[in-house]
Amino acid sequence: MAVKLFGSLREEAGSAQLDFELEPGTKISQLRATLAQKYPSFEKLGDRLAVSLNLEICEADAELSDGDEVAFLPPVSGGMGDREAGKRCTISDQPLDEAEVVARVDGPDAGGIVSFVGNVRDHARGQSIHHLEYEAYPEMAEREMDKIVVQAQEKWPGTRVAIAHRVGHLDIGEAAVVVVAAAPHRAEAFEACRFAIDTLKITVPIWKKEVATDGAYWVDDHA
Repeated sequence: MAVKLFGSLREEAGSAQLDFELEPGTKISQLRATLAQKYPSFEKLGDRLAVSLNLEICEADAELSDGDEVAFLPPVSGGMGDREAGKRCTISDQPLDEAEVVARVDGPDAGGIVSFVGNVRDHARGQSIHHLEYEAYPEMAEREMDKIVVQAQEKWPGTRVAIAHRVGHLDIGEAAVVVVAAAPHRAEAFEACRFAIDTLKITVPIWKKEVATDGAYWVDDHA
């Protein structure tokens, strides 16, 4: 059984994946307790530590089977959609192109197109920032972004949303995320874009590490 770790948990364990042989029917809570004996962060994070089982968030009493993939998800810094929606959401280690993301949703019916570009700033929490490092659980992150796209479509019919997020080392001024919403009218485009970025910061498994003048630390306050 593969257990994936991210952010501060990965650093503490010194590995992005741990392999376990467990009895069928072992519960997530039992696996976590075993890990907590060796890695204090599993206990310290408490209820803020989420768990996914085969790319879906699960409860502590979920039972494990052979071949399962478990991921422990620290608080993030921040149903599949249809085929078209899936193409609109991407995780990449390459620089983001706002125009390319706009093209994913543009069309003759788009009376309003709203873009949000989140750039790396040089100050945060009273410290000078040298650079950021973003880490993601790519398969699950794109899946969760697809869900945001579908939710926006349901809230504002006729709206299309695209999301691109960068991972890896980002210097000051580089774009970390681009969210674009297109709709027949500007009001819906503004609302859908705001909804998408706000939801992404809460639900999508992407973690941000700030490398500042006073050291490096993982951010979990959705800033």
